[in-house]
Amino acid sequence: MILSFTAEQAERNIQQLADLLINAVASGASVGFLPPLTEPEAFNYWRGVIAAMRAGTRILLAAMEGDLIQGSVQIDLETRANGNHRAEAIKLFVHRRARRQGLAKALMAQLESIARNMGRTLLLTDTRKGGDAEKMCEALGYVKFGEIPNYARTGDGRLNTSSFFYKEL
Repeated sequence: MILSFTAEQAERNIQQLADLLINAVASGASVGFLPPLTEPEAFNYWRGVIAAMRAGTRILLAAMEGDLIQGSVQIDLETRANGNHRAEAIKLFVHRRARRQGLAKALMAQLESIARNMGRTLLLTDTRKGGDAEKMCEALGYVKFGEIPNYARTGDGRLNTSSFFYKEL
């Protein structure tokens, strides 16, 4: 089941969210952090997300199996008047124990539905070039509009190209 968390739900589940982020980074996900990610760093990140949720600029979706968070994705809402029709899909995480079960696609489908219901007509996202996430974006109908070489560093210090996508809703 995919839930749209409130800030209070995120606070109650911050340990699981921190564990999810640490797991994603340890498995090589290109999500803005380098391994080894410490628990205090992960908690600090999620506190920032919760603050953005309270400010109305972020929505957090969680894929749940009972009480266990198996994955998450966020909608970063553009608030400026000339861009309040768009949003960005960010920080898609699926725990290693739950991969290859369609959770990433389900999270993205729910994200698109929520964005559409909010009147957002354009979604943006980015990912490492050549990986499974890039293939998923293409399979979900996102259009690649560019690449930037040497955009993000990996855990072993290499620089990777990032691909940028959009989808009109």
